[in-house]
Order: sequence, then C-alpha cells, then structure tokens
Amino acid sequence: MNGYTALGWMLLVFGLIISAMGLIWLLAPSIPWLGRLPGDIRIEGEHFRFYFPLATCLLLSVVLTLVVWVIRSFWGNP
Repeated sequence: MNGYTALGWMLLVFGLIISAMGLIWLLAPSIPWLGRLPGDIRIEGEHFRFYFPLATCLLLSVVLTLVVWVIRSFWGNP
C-alpha cells in the first residue's frame, strides 16, 4: 500500500469514528439510565453539587474494550 492509499483509509476510519460519536451524542439523551447507575457517586449540598459517574465509566470502559477486541479479532492482528 502506498502512502496515499494508507492516508485515505485512515481518513475514512477517522470519519466513521467521528460519525459514530455524533450518533451516540444524539441518542444519549434517550437512554435514561445512562449516568444514573447505582454505583455513580452523587453528593449534593446546600450550595454545591458533586457528581462522579463511576459505574457509568466502568460500563463504558468494558463496552469499548469489547468493541475494540472484536474489531481487532476481525482485523487479523494478534
């Protein structure tokens, strides 16, 4: 593969990734439980609010790890 072909494929993959992120961004408000899982930390005081979505981060990490693993297994890389 010459340099221009590799660059073309790389741009295509990045474009698909950006499109997928945009689609997820649009569909995320329709998933009501996302960001409100039982392991998410929420501390609300009288004048402050602290929120750390720990369980949501762990769930997204597992899902993205599985997606990357499946892509790599189909791609043929060890």
